Amino acid sequence: MKRDSDIDEGPVAEVSGLRVEIDGRAIVDGVSFRVLPGRVTALVGASGSGKTTTGLALLGAYPYGARVSGEVRVAAGGRVGHIPQHPATVLAPARRVDALLTDIARPQVRRLPRGRRRAAARALVVRALSDAQLPDAERLSRRYPHQLSGGQQQRVVLAQALLLGSRIVVADEPTTGQDSLTKSRVVEQLAAVAARGIAVVLLSHDLGVVRALADDVVVMRAGRVVEAGPASRVWTAPRHAWTRELLRSEETLPAFEDAMRVGRPVLRVRGLTARHRDARSAASAAVALRVPELDLAAGECLAVVGRSGSGKTTLARCLAGLHRDHDGETLLDGTPLPRSLRDRDRARLAAVQYVFQDAQAAFDQHRSVLHQVARSAVRLRGADAETARREALATTARLGLPEDLVRRRPGGLSGGELQRAALARALLARPRVLLCDEITSGLDTVTRRDILRALTELVRERADMSVVLITHDLETAGLAHRLAVLDAGEVVEQGSAQAVLAAPRHPFTRSLVGSLERLAAGAGP
Repeated sequence: MKRDSDIDEGPVAEVSGLRVEIDGRAIVDGVSFRVLPGRVTALVGASGSGKTTTGLALLGAYPYGARVSGEVRVAAGGRVGHIPQHPATVLAPARRVDALLTDIARPQVRRLPRGRRRAAARALVVRALSDAQLPDAERLSRRYPHQLSGGQQQRVVLAQALLLGSRIVVADEPTTGQDSLTKSRVVEQLAAVAARGIAVVLLSHDLGVVRALADDVVVMRAGRVVEAGPASRVWTAPRHAWTRELLRSEETLPAFEDAMRVGRPVLRVRGLTARHRDARSAASAAVALRVPELDLAAGECLAVVGRSGSGKTTLARCLAGLHRDHDGETLLDGTPLPRSLRDRDRARLAAVQYVFQDAQAAFDQHRSVLHQVARSAVRLRGADAETARREALATTARLGLPEDLVRRRPGGLSGGELQRAALARALLARPRVLLCDEITSGLDTVTRRDILRALTELVRERADMSVVLITHDLETAGLAHRLAVLDAGEVVEQGSAQAVLAAPRHPFTRSLVGSLERLAAGAGP
């Protein structure tokens, strides 16, 4: 493997025959593509396709212990910036943003008279933050990274790349877990970077964002490039079967309304006020969520949408008994539901089941997936071990997980496979209410489609089960019967999902729907 500076004109980087092996298994195999200045090159594929390993190769970064062959050539002076999926991991938590960026700007002002260096460095920092589409740069630069939202952290990392004079920016899943409004802003941000003549390498499974941004598309599967070309050609005349499957995965799914019956109220929320306490002061608490009234009918799917920090997950955690610091009343089949999980008996634990966004963290890494799925029926329903095992195998098979796969430990499954297993584990409790917290966030479009389709089919058979679908994705929310929109901890709008999305009344809902329409049109904001 070598990175050299032979390229003076044309591409700012070229990848030729890249192969990356770990323990004798190729996770990237024979990948080749070019990166051109001022253009967005998108590497598209499912989780495990090799796109992140390929993108990070431009920075000379490889998994520990990897055996690498092939060539990665970066043009002379072609610094490569990186926007990771989780930007907080590359920001020093104990330093303010201005200090972080000033360290990068300082070498650029060394030739100035000493008395002018500080002001000049500060001006460079503020300009970089502004160029990274971060409004109110002066004020935000004085904050620590943990005081910024994920989107703001992302833009600070981009500002670092701009200050370094990067000619290439690698953006790794920059819209994962983001609502449509934030996605739209990310598209605007990266489009502005490309307009400056900087090459953008976009690693993404989000086809809407790729459509809005990409000039060139490289489609990957199982570590190999199966198709590559100009975006306009790939979208309109895909040549490979996998590319066609990706595009088919965008087709509209059957709505829950076609699969579920609406009946009597199963869950009623009245006067819910949830707080988040400051760990440094037991006396202080900030109100995170206010829900005066919310009902969930038997057999109904209620989608709860909103931006990060809007209170969606707090609501789900209150219902599940995982967030005790709240007032108000929650009734399950007319009976008050204890505020804390520890105060709920086995029947009520089974009745309200939570499927977490991070399926990996929700499993014990030392026991087989099958054992953990079956354990739900044993622990919460009193089923015997053999009956639970048979039911677990049947349910996981319905969700597309064969027996040899679920007999493995969690580390042997992909993120999408673990999410299906987590859903199966919750279903084995035979819940009355199923809380699904961003269960398709971070998944490729094919896996997302398959999970949602399986969920609608399964609940069709369990008409007494209701679903609360926590999501940032309006397209997913549109499958539900009803929709509740949260903004800054308040329910700003609710009603029929179709009616809310077709004719939103609240300004925030209109902004969400408008940003989704812009992304769907492939034009960005």
